[in-house]
Amino acid sequence: MKVWMTSLIIMLLSVSHASYAAHTINQQAKIIYDKTKLGKHLKYDVFLTAYKEHMRVADKPIMSIIDYSKPSDRRRFFIINTEEKKLLHHTFVSHGINSGDLYATKFSNIVDSKQTSLGTFRVAEAYHGKYGISLRLDGMSPSNSNARKRAIVLHGAKYAEPATIKKLGMLGRSWGCPAIPMQLAAKVVNLLKEGGSIYAHAKG
Repeated sequence: MKVWMTSLIIMLLSVSHASYAAHTINQQAKIIYDKTKLGKHLKYDVFLTAYKEHMRVADKPIMSIIDYSKPSDRRRFFIINTEEKKLLHHTFVSHGINSGDLYATKFSNIVDSKQTSLGTFRVAEAYHGKYGISLRLDGMSPSNSNARKRAIVLHGAKYAEPATIKKLGMLGRSWGCPAIPMQLAAKVVNLLKEGGSIYAHAKG
């Protein structure tokens, strides 16, 4: 009987601890969401999922969210310092050429698909490539597990700048990489490299 009671108490304590931890994470997320005034741009449930994923994979307090439910002529890339509770950057980001035109509607984890992948990425090392300073990404979700094989990286690109929207009515498109304005690339790389997170979201 004593062994049974001990096991029951341990189980109840474990459940209680898990419940408390989940409640604490939800509270932290709401505080950050309110302090950064993200409610004007991003649904809370998207932010909450991104924050939970950030806590799961990140090694530093810099998280980012790409909201692909928005068209590419809107600023849909958010970079947040979760410790300081500050929105650091809110900018443009391109999607893959086979994911759609103004809107990204098709997503893939398949090599050579030239489509954007959704899910959680852990940001790895910086390197200098075709587009200058860039970031390698590790896919941490089943929907983006081939990120390394596909060479999906974050980089700057002229086609991801507002001037392109004036010409085309939308951003240019990548081969699946999240591409951002060139002038922000170095700043974003330094913020996210080696332990930050990216959560890529879309409708449904």
